[in-house]
Amino acid sequence: MENHPNTMFLPKVLVIFAHPYPQESVANKRMISAVQNLPHVTLHDLYAEYPDFMIDVAHERYLLTEHDVIVFQHPLQMYSCPSLLKEWIDVVLGKGFAHGGGQALSGKLCRFVVTTGGAAEAFCQTGYNKYSMDELLQPFELTALLCKMRWVQPLVLHWARRVSDEDREAHAELYADWLLNPVPEVV
Repeated sequence: MENHPNTMFLPKVLVIFAHPYPQESVANKRMISAVQNLPHVTLHDLYAEYPDFMIDVAHERYLLTEHDVIVFQHPLQMYSCPSLLKEWIDVVLGKGFAHGGGQALSGKLCRFVVTTGGAAEAFCQTGYNKYSMDELLQPFELTALLCKMRWVQPLVLHWARRVSDEDREAHAELYADWLLNPVPEVV
């Protein structure tokens, strides 16, 4: 995937990666490895950039406006995203910029790429977690829609630590392949 002859036609992708302990994540590490060298992808590690949680809002908004596709990659923590990503959403996607009169993200694609520590069966009404991933991720979908972004169905890897190396590899390749053609065809 190093050389892509059609890169001049690929949309610019911003991957906002938020993992408080990335060195301990076998799945996210593999997924980042699969996408970090794609020439049209900007990898933005929030915990590396802002260990003090002091977010440079102007810089973050500039990055958003310079990209066509916004991907939020993170582990599911306490049925949500890691705390720095939540802070980022609250301060960066502010009224007047992305909604409430602001149109900066209108029309951009938005996708969440999430890893979980539980099996897929645990995420349903009769499962351990009582709710599906679609239900748990609704606040993020609503945020994207508020910002007039185009929501793409989340890419989820369940049981990230317990799946086989082959399954993790296949998931990372699926992620990278999607990034090579992230814009859905208009039907």
